[in-house]
Amino acid sequence: MIWKISMHEISMLTLVSGSVLCGIAGIKKVSTGVMDVIEWELFNLVSSSIVFTVILDWVSLLFMSFVFLISGSVLFYSGSYMAEDKTSNRFMYLVLAFVLSMSLMVLSPNLISILLGWDGLGLVSYALVIYYSNEKSANAGMLTILSNRVGDVAILLSIGLMSSLGSWNFFFYSYYLNEEWVLLKVFLMISAMTKSAQIPFSAWLPAAMAAPTPVSALVHSSTLVTAGVYLMIRFSAALEGSLVQSWLLIISCLTMFMAGLGANFEYDLKKIIALSTLSQLGVMLSILSLGYADLAFFHLLSHALFKALLFMCAGVVIHSVGGYQDIRFMGNLVKFMPLTVSYMTISNLALCGFPFMAGFYSKDMILEVAFMSSINFIALMLYIMATGLTVMYTMRLIFYSISGEYNLGSINNLSDEDYMMTNSMSGLGLGAILGGACLGWMLFPECYMICLSFIMKMMVIMVSVLGGLIGYTLNMMSVNFTLKSLSNYSLIVFMGSMWFMPALSTLKLSEKSLSSGSYVEKVLDKGWFEFYGGQGLNYMFSNLFYMLNSMHLNSVKIFLKVAVITMIVFMVAVL
Repeated sequence: MIWKISMHEISMLTLVSGSVLCGIAGIKKVSTGVMDVIEWELFNLVSSSIVFTVILDWVSLLFMSFVFLISGSVLFYSGSYMAEDKTSNRFMYLVLAFVLSMSLMVLSPNLISILLGWDGLGLVSYALVIYYSNEKSANAGMLTILSNRVGDVAILLSIGLMSSLGSWNFFFYSYYLNEEWVLLKVFLMISAMTKSAQIPFSAWLPAAMAAPTPVSALVHSSTLVTAGVYLMIRFSAALEGSLVQSWLLIISCLTMFMAGLGANFEYDLKKIIALSTLSQLGVMLSILSLGYADLAFFHLLSHALFKALLFMCAGVVIHSVGGYQDIRFMGNLVKFMPLTVSYMTISNLALCGFPFMAGFYSKDMILEVAFMSSINFIALMLYIMATGLTVMYTMRLIFYSISGEYNLGSINNLSDEDYMMTNSMSGLGLGAILGGACLGWMLFPECYMICLSFIMKMMVIMVSVLGGLIGYTLNMMSVNFTLKSLSNYSLIVFMGSMWFMPALSTLKLSEKSLSSGSYVEKVLDKGWFEFYGGQGLNYMFSNLFYMLNSMHLNSVKIFLKVAVITMIVFMVAVL
């Protein structure tokens, strides 16, 4: 008897096995402090060696372990979520191609070989965003790939600048790049900002939610968007004490505040989670810009666990309610989907930094280290407000979708009976509870020295409690209440639309390019090029060939005239 094993099951077993192997190897590297570097020299170019480099240290192996674990869970989850799709195998192949690109990016410490994975991520993510092949997906895919191409160009320019060093192995040179290399650092910062969707490249991440939910769980929450953070972690030594560090701090702090503010005005379930991802990316890059790359990597790993789980829970909810993503058409799901709602609550609490959840250990340490660092008042206030806004939109989401009034239609099959989806979330659910503690004990065997006043120590708890109360109670409203936001409509639109970032990234740029393209088509393609282009050349050569033809076919006197003229010219030239 031949057992029929589906593709999602084979992929899940293979990737989870790879995750276990990479995790064990990573733990061994952490304990010994050893790294393995494999170099394959391709050719020499003007005394510069073009090499394909693979680095196996605790950072790359642990990150690979988490990528494989989440990918395996998402692929198993997709076996049920994409079951009715006729081209589900194509979807699986695209996800596996994404995992391969991510592996090439993570394992490469060379600026040339990293481009293979970096470009692969952009290309495969575009193919995944436009998977549903409708107008919304096409627009989101175009915005995604064009935003990411800016970062690709910055990487190419960085390769050109590093060519004078004779090698592109940045894990050697990042310790010796002084302020003379500020342009290289700016280009690398831009490339990281595009992948991690920092201001002004933030618009593509919420737009990319047009992709299937399993893609959002893998690509747009825990892996692709953290590629920029990972690149900055590898280059963190070069940022120490540079001007780029200050720029990155203010940009990342503004991004996390902007994303938290926008999520409080959003009603699309997936976009709320996407904006929370944007906010957490700002947290990672901000603490990295303060010089704590190990804390940024700690939060990157713990965030990957609970954010992938949160997206998967959102997918189960959307699947059950008939495709609705508007949280106003949900409510009271706790009575119908207890297991999914439990996982969703766990991941939401981890996102808020609830004590002893995965997000608590990294997020609380990041905030306390930031409060203890020498940052200015604006950055401090952005940190505090972003923390409160995170808890606020989380409690708002819980009120609308989980605990509020039942707002669904009459024909909806709400249940947790899809065991393939719920089982795939079990491992990540365990990670969202225990992952932060285990990672904290492994990565930080010695505690950080935190010296804060009582007010600053209690600031995070006070802001979180206040944000939670405001987020839950302000949304308890009735239809006969007066909507106060209408009196400040312009300000509300500004805050709720990501500070007009989507319009600035799409409307104005596309308007200018389309109008200039229309002008070029009218004036050149249908104007001067018609006269001097193909039609004009055709007319000129036709006349020339007609004249030559008539010369060949006419009487002998033309040939005699040509011979006489040629002889006269020759004699004049000789004399």
